[in-house]
Amino acid sequence: MINTIQIALSGLAASSKKVEASASNIANLQTVGSLTDPDNAPFSPLTTQQTTITDANGGGLGVKTEFVPKNPPFVPAFDPGSPFADSEGIIGVPNVDLAEEAVNLILSKHTFAANAKIIKATDEMQKDLLGIFDKTV
Repeated sequence: MINTIQIALSGLAASSKKVEASASNIANLQTVGSLTDPDNAPFSPLTTQQTTITDANGGGLGVKTEFVPKNPPFVPAFDPGSPFADSEGIIGVPNVDLAEEAVNLILSKHTFAANAKIIKATDEMQKDLLGIFDKTV
């Protein structure tokens, strides 16, 4: 049952990282910049990548979640009045889709809740198991 808790905890951490990436992307949605000047580049949004952690026998131990830059990080937009505009009036805008980020937040909420329920159910099963041993002694 310890593996169950470990797996669920890794799921909680994964959900937290997804929320952190989405929050950062939403907060920087309008952080524009230059497409030609790397010192004034637009905000580069993040996403997450998960890999399965397994033991030597191939059994699951959880997931490892890492931040990875979104590809492409920004898209061109026309804004000739921007100080970052090139000679054609083009600037870089972060490649962030607000609807996609909202969906990511909702999925993370449900994933977090599911993993928390797994931990609670595991705790209840352990208490029931220990209760059986207490009655037999």
